[in-house]
Amino acid sequence: MALAFQEFQRDFGRHLRDPHHAPRPAGLPARRVAAYNELLFNNIYGFLDACFPVSRELLGESRWRRLNRTFYRDWPLHTPWFREIPREFVRYLADAEIATARPRWLAELAHYEWAELAVDIMDAPLPKHDPTGDLMLGRPVLNPARLDLSYNWPVHRIGTDYRPRRPQATQLVVCRDTELAVQFTEINPVTAHLLALLAPGQLTGEAALTQIATALQHPDPAQVLAFGRDLLSDLHRQGIILGSA
Repeated sequence: MALAFQEFQRDFGRHLRDPHHAPRPAGLPARRVAAYNELLFNNIYGFLDACFPVSRELLGESRWRRLNRTFYRDWPLHTPWFREIPREFVRYLADAEIATARPRWLAELAHYEWAELAVDIMDAPLPKHDPTGDLMLGRPVLNPARLDLSYNWPVHRIGTDYRPRRPQATQLVVCRDTELAVQFTEINPVTAHLLALLAPGQLTGEAALTQIATALQHPDPAQVLAFGRDLLSDLHRQGIILGSA
């Protein structure tokens, strides 16, 4: 009995994922199964539409729906949480073999759009810090509700008026500020290096900037420190740095 029920569940699951090719299990009312199938698929649609509005607009409704359908049919979803469906869709675009024609930058654009949701719901308690502390002599404390992102395409600029033809390395920080709003900031490689040095929470701002000056072989390290002091202040104002420890 148990094995028969498990086989029924597998057959029903195959039909729900691909109703045009996997037969409906015998004994199930066609109209009710069709309604259930539509309900499930529309739930998937709803989450993807809400999380990826730019991707949807640029692909067009027909291609977007086909892509949603192949994701629903082919990708092995194991999470029970609806809020994790967008993350799985991003993984699908990055890792699956997809027949639907799509722009080369679509996977990265979708990841960029998903990052806003990821940071918004991120469980990241604030560490102890002094919001007015010295960022040079103290150890800068980074906002834990943050993603440091590197892309091959300028995803933050892609839209109806701009569709890049060539890759362009892009680095961004996505963070949730003290008012719980998600902010996007474009950064350069030096700033990305600084954030990577500060992330473990072991270095003072001055020590991290000194390491950068050494790595750059800058002829005037004092100039790097002066520039870095202003940079730390900017990152603090943007909520990327919370303060110092």
